[in-house]
Amino acid sequence: MDIGWDDLKLFLDVARLGGLSAATKTTGLSAATLGRHVTALEKQIGEPLFVRRQTGYGLTPVGEELLRRAEDVEAAMQSLTRWREGSLPDRIVRVSAGPWTSAFVSTHIGEIWTVDDGIRVELVTTTDRVDIGRRAADIGIRSERPTEQWLAARQSGKVAYAIYSGRNLINGIAAGLFVGVTGEGANIASARWLQAHHGDRIAVRGNNIHSVRELVAAGAGLSIFPCFVGDSDPRLVRVARPIPELETDQWVVTHHEERHSPPVRKIADRIAALMRAHQPLFRGETPNR
Repeated sequence: MDIGWDDLKLFLDVARLGGLSAATKTTGLSAATLGRHVTALEKQIGEPLFVRRQTGYGLTPVGEELLRRAEDVEAAMQSLTRWREGSLPDRIVRVSAGPWTSAFVSTHIGEIWTVDDGIRVELVTTTDRVDIGRRAADIGIRSERPTEQWLAARQSGKVAYAIYSGRNLINGIAAGLFVGVTGEGANIASARWLQAHHGDRIAVRGNNIHSVRELVAAGAGLSIFPCFVGDSDPRLVRVARPIPELETDQWVVTHHEERHSPPVRKIADRIAALMRAHQPLFRGETPNR
């Protein structure tokens, strides 16, 4: 079974835009023509790729798997085009980190990467541990020193956690209630600590840590944040000293075979320097007043 790149491009447009009508604008083809291509692709695969609804097209499990694989092909084709045209550097350095650390790195991207570096950077934001050993990322910012012998690590500092409140004594804050985390974020140490110590006082929950911060800032209740997050937000105020048992180390991790690669070493060095330069903030030594 040979699946052409042109068919995959049409599939990607329909999948990303959620239907034939929207994809007509990006492909220049009619909805009827797109529909025939989709049907032909499904016959090639041997499984339905979309669930047809009046509101649009949704992906089936097979369609979701094809989407992931088609995106890999798309990235390879784009890389080939850049190489042929000599437009952008082909070397990508992937940096994995949790949501808060990724946000911090993003706000300081100018200290980590510039156009003149001749490389590209991709942030992989996840609460799960990305497998550097299998090259899912080149650099990881972790809270624990890796034990795998094929990984190299250097400690860049420590991270403190504390309870924070919004600045206005209203609503859940006035009642001494808390904002908790649900979903995959509920498995992180700070969320477990909050559940163990104040679970009976959690009145509102969010399944996204950024929405939890917005809830706290709006007065829904108190919650726990890394000090580099809470002390950087003028809408929040720390209500107690950092929680000793939640303090973690911070490690910059690379594959031992990649640590001497100039692009990886350059970005890793800059990340480590950035974290060390902001250690007072990360260690909770600069609370908001």
